[in-house]
Amino acid sequence: MSEKKDLRIRSKVISEGVNKTPNRAMLRAVGFKDEDFKKPQIGVASTWSEVTPCNIHIDKLARETKEGVSESGGAPLIFNTITVSDGIAMGHEGMNFSLPSREVIADSIETVTGAERFDGVVAIGGCDKTTPACLISIGRMNIPSVYVYGGTIQPGKLNGEDLDIVSSFEAVGKYHQGTINDEELHQVECHSCPGAGACGGMYTANTMAAAVEALGMSIPGSSSTPAIYEYKETECRQAGEMVVRLLEKDIYPKDIMTKKAFENAITVVMALGGSTNAFLHLLAIAHSAGIDLAYEDFEKIREKVPHIANLKPSGKYVMQDLYEIGGVPGVMKLLLEKELLHGDCLTVTGKTLAENLDEAPSLKEDQDIIFPLDRPIKKTGPLVVLRGNLAPEGAVAKMSGLEITRFDGKAKVFDSEASATEAIMSNEIQEGDVLVIRNVGPKGGPGMPEMLSPTSMIVGKGLGGKVALLTDGRFSGGSHGFVIGHIAPEAQAGGPIAILKDGDPIVIDSETQEININISSEEIDKRMREWKPLEPKYKTGILGKYSKLVSSSAKGAVTDADL
Repeated sequence: MSEKKDLRIRSKVISEGVNKTPNRAMLRAVGFKDEDFKKPQIGVASTWSEVTPCNIHIDKLARETKEGVSESGGAPLIFNTITVSDGIAMGHEGMNFSLPSREVIADSIETVTGAERFDGVVAIGGCDKTTPACLISIGRMNIPSVYVYGGTIQPGKLNGEDLDIVSSFEAVGKYHQGTINDEELHQVECHSCPGAGACGGMYTANTMAAAVEALGMSIPGSSSTPAIYEYKETECRQAGEMVVRLLEKDIYPKDIMTKKAFENAITVVMALGGSTNAFLHLLAIAHSAGIDLAYEDFEKIREKVPHIANLKPSGKYVMQDLYEIGGVPGVMKLLLEKELLHGDCLTVTGKTLAENLDEAPSLKEDQDIIFPLDRPIKKTGPLVVLRGNLAPEGAVAKMSGLEITRFDGKAKVFDSEASATEAIMSNEIQEGDVLVIRNVGPKGGPGMPEMLSPTSMIVGKGLGGKVALLTDGRFSGGSHGFVIGHIAPEAQAGGPIAILKDGDPIVIDSETQEININISSEEIDKRMREWKPLEPKYKTGILGKYSKLVSSSAKGAVTDADL
């Protein structure tokens, strides 16, 4: 019997197997009737939580999805998994748990689905790690599945200007610089996040939602529909219907998540100027689906795809503005017309990408949110892979909104985000410096924390583009400036960043795509021989386990690479 046919009868192992009486008794207790045991059982994986506005509304979306499954002949069961709020975790030890939460979410969805023997899954995400985590679990399980994005937040308003969460972080820098007072800082805090939905710019949540739509795993338009719009509930009902249709048609995630589909996802990320976290997450999703994806694939696409989106953090607009002019489908339609997407890729609608986009309206004219492909913001994608003697496995930089392409400076080295932040606040970091934050990679952090606080404070102090920041950690999608992350190998694994000293000359060149420490190879070898790894910060618990299992960031920071 084929793998697919085996999967079609997963739930019958429980409902009609040897132990059917106790199994049925337990399901009757949660509402099943006789007729439900004849239907495919569909899990609805909800990431609802009150810890973040990104996910506060997802309980309602899960119930709408359940209705869609029921109306289409399925037997739905909602189950929950966790989420963490990256914005709240930012700037302190809590951020160590952010990237590991991706693995916890993926593992938990796989665990519940495997134990309950669901025939299909609809997964609903919001905050940054929930989208890639849902897709990682979907890739591993390979049962009919649909992903729904909870949607973007509306922009906040203050004195006629749009605000978002990054406005709050940058306001802290302005406050310490003395350009705003206590009350002005308080007003930014009170107006930045007006309600439900994920952070509004082209940050990680919106980046990954757009990538998953381009991958073909979500309903067309799902990534750009705002969280509070009623149509988001309609999308969830459609997802419930769709997963049952996928089961009937024997369409599985690995039929959809092909190498060409991942190329489509990278294309959309480059065109929109998305978060550098897309490298980590797309590599990890590809790993789960058995697709060979590497930095070289990102580079090949970057060279031919222009950056056309005037979106925050380096631009002016937010995802809701993009939705109003045609959303991600409008952008994809434009890219397809110029043969920058593979139109023959299958999607969760059961149609090809080209067929879906044929039904989508074109982007509105007379707008400055999405630029024409022949007059782009940047002729090539803004997410650049750098290599050199400081990053043999690679590093990642986002070069959107920057006029400079080369930075020469002397290193100022810190072994924690806290010490680096203190140095910024006390004006120890000056124009021309290369601020280095190391031992914050996947193993060293552990958890590869984001450096949004340091980057925001640098911008808030008026040093954006005047100071470079290098790290083996990563950046929030809201970070901007001359910042290079994902340096690999990381310090804890013995990468060259581990041997940097204050005053070392560093050259970063985005045109030649090099990142080098300008000291002799003899001195590098000498320092490497003398180097010893730091004692692990955690030896037990989730962070202890994570630091032992996690791979290089250049391989997606996955925890099952060598199992």
